[in-house]
Amino acid sequence: AEYKSPKGSKYVVFYLDLSFIFLLELKRCSVAQNCLHCIKYLMFVFNLLFWLAGCGILGVGIWLAVTQGNFATLSAAFPFLSAANLLIGTGTVAMIVGFLGCVGAIKENRCLLLSFFTLLLLIFTVELIGGSLFCVYRLQFDAYAREDLKDGLQLFGTDGNVGLTNAWSIIQTDFRCCGVSNYTDWFEVFNATQVPDSCCREYTAACGLHSPETWWKEACYERVKMWLQDNLLAVGIFTLSTALVQVLGLTLAMVMYCRAVRMSECYP
Repeated sequence: AEYKSPKGSKYVVFYLDLSFIFLLELKRCSVAQNCLHCIKYLMFVFNLLFWLAGCGILGVGIWLAVTQGNFATLSAAFPFLSAANLLIGTGTVAMIVGFLGCVGAIKENRCLLLSFFTLLLLIFTVELIGGSLFCVYRLQFDAYAREDLKDGLQLFGTDGNVGLTNAWSIIQTDFRCCGVSNYTDWFEVFNATQVPDSCCREYTAACGLHSPETWWKEACYERVKMWLQDNLLAVGIFTLSTALVQVLGLTLAMVMYCRAVRMSECYP
């Protein structure tokens, strides 16, 4: 006898197929939702650490400003570029960026996310342009920096320039050097054959008035450049890591912003 399938079996198979497809879609949506949640909290933690780092940098900058004055102010043309001011500025920007990222991620706020993305992109662009200009005009920058530092020597030991005086004393002692190009740079400052005591091989009171044979002969500008070249790998790793972190922040912010836009379109 000819076999006949049970009545309605084709519909059962059809429903089973639909159920299987529905379960697959549901699973895929669940995985996507979990990924978005991971991105959300990853961005929150990322910016929280960024904000905490900004707080630490700002705190160190304020401490330097209060206790050390204009420490490490070497430039005569840009006296505001002290270590304290640079740290305060960097810490403030990091705190603002971190705050926008944290709140924008946890609240999924489009305005804050877009503000975070725009500000971080602006910082990244400025860094990129600045690095490119430095590479292109490196020789001009080198000559200008050398002359500016020489002009700054004229402020050594004067009233209101304790930071510059301390900075030069520390550099000459730690790097075992004297002057920008050589120890004769100080002759124009003192109008005599004299150097600061920090130029002496063996420190004693008024040793800068002694024979030049007791002074360091190396140029501080060249010694600092050599130190940077010796640590070029560390500087490169730090620069690359900073760029990668910023690109990661931009990517996370854009993903979160697009998700917030889609959510607002689905649930106006």
